[in-house]
Amino acid sequence: MSRVLRTAALAATAAVVAFGASACDSGTSTDASAKSSASTTASAPASATAGTDAPGSAPTTGTPVTSEAAGAKPDPASPQAPSTGNKPAAATVGRCHTAGLRFSFGNGDATYGSADDQQHLQVLMTNTSGSTCTVKGFPGVDLKAADSWSLVRTSKSPATVTLTSGASASFVITYQPFEAGSGVEFKAKSVVITPPSETTSVTLTWPGGSVLRQDGATHPATYVGPVTTS
Repeated sequence: MSRVLRTAALAATAAVVAFGASACDSGTSTDASAKSSASTTASAPASATAGTDAPGSAPTTGTPVTSEAAGAKPDPASPQAPSTGNKPAAATVGRCHTAGLRFSFGNGDATYGSADDQQHLQVLMTNTSGSTCTVKGFPGVDLKAADSWSLVRTSKSPATVTLTSGASASFVITYQPFEAGSGVEFKAKSVVITPPSETTSVTLTWPGGSVLRQDGATHPATYVGPVTTS
């Protein structure tokens, strides 16, 4: 009888021990499961899909893909923004050179008639260079006889004259013809003309006859005006 009771007591004790061990294992498993669940919940925002904003964070903005970036050509019908590039500089027009000008008298190359009053001889300069050029100022004008007489200039202000190919500009030589008994005779034979800003000259036959010499006068009656449009 005593052996039976001891056996029953040992069985009961073993059952209690087994129950306690089972309870401890269950608690450990529950804590691990809870921690795993908490870890999964905490990491959910980090694994949110693209385009979904997490609470409290700045909105997600992707980089837009334009038709140019994608390799597509822009629609010609679509309005285009104005170009901001620099415009090419305009071509510079140079001055007219002696070699590119043809000289002639406005009234032809025939003898220019003399009279007691002042005469006005127009000289034409025609652009034969094939390109547009400009001229501004007074020409150098020298009457030639046995010696040379450089004519003075008027007080008029010159302006820039633009000559396209084949166009002409002009200037006027005002002179006082010589009359017997009026003073000293200057027997002009030719006239040397140097265009403004040039150093090369051309020589034409003087068509006006003798001129009253006044190369030493303060206000001579013979002088040259600026280049103007013809």
